[in-house]
Amino acid sequence: MDQTGIKRPKTNSKWLWWGLGSFFALVLTFQLGVWSTGISGEGPGKKVGIVNVIGPILSSETTVKQLEKFRERSDVSAIVVRIDSPGGLVAPTQEIYEKIKAVRMEKPVVSSLGTVAASGGYYIALGGDTLMANPGTIIGSIGVVMQFPVMTELLDKVGIDFETVKSGELKDVGSYSREVTEADRYHLNEMVADMYDQFVSAVAVSRNMTIDDVLPLADGRVFTGLKSKEFGLIDTIGTYEDAIFLAGSMGDISGKPKTVQAQKKRPSLLDWISGNLGQTVSNWFNELPAYRWRME
Repeated sequence: MDQTGIKRPKTNSKWLWWGLGSFFALVLTFQLGVWSTGISGEGPGKKVGIVNVIGPILSSETTVKQLEKFRERSDVSAIVVRIDSPGGLVAPTQEIYEKIKAVRMEKPVVSSLGTVAASGGYYIALGGDTLMANPGTIIGSIGVVMQFPVMTELLDKVGIDFETVKSGELKDVGSYSREVTEADRYHLNEMVADMYDQFVSAVAVSRNMTIDDVLPLADGRVFTGLKSKEFGLIDTIGTYEDAIFLAGSMGDISGKPKTVQAQKKRPSLLDWISGNLGQTVSNWFNELPAYRWRME
């Protein structure tokens, strides 16, 4: 009862602390509840290592590490790189491509193309000994695209101005705070053309084609798996299971091959609560003052 004579209910803080404790216990459980980050497989004997490249290619680190682990493992006789990607950034794509080429010098590598292996997804597939796709797999999109925002009109409306001190005319190429000049366009077109030539050359070398053979197919178009085989962009038509059998045969494994693949970390509760939104916003702002190159 307070000074006014009104009886107030007691606050039971015990339940508040129980609730907070339960919440943090749940968070801790999710944080600690991860799968092994090592490699799991199906028993002893020779195996086919599976490396998955799923989604946009924004980093090469994980894929390169997995390829290296399988290269080192004595019980892995061959590798299948399962690709389901529309493309990605240029440098990570090239790093994965070069790693696959290096690994196949020691162990056979089959590139298995899933729903889509376009642009950078197709680029990394070129590193394998054999390219296998489904009849309806989307393949191709040979080319490079560069994009960056120009926000001068928006900044003018908001009343924000930028003062830039730079060491050279092209030092701030791609800045969202100024108009694009003809010098900018010339410079960027040269860079895009150089990266495009690298892509076309990789296709020509990997597919045993001439540059003149590749150029008509390298205008950004995509093709089905059937058409891609007809044009020489892949070797054969087959499913993911067919790719595993082929890799097993190339690795001198008799019968149905056992497989082994990296186990991924389970997303934590905090990842779900804050990670996705935070990463999206962070990536958007990180891209504003610059530009990104990607295979497309």
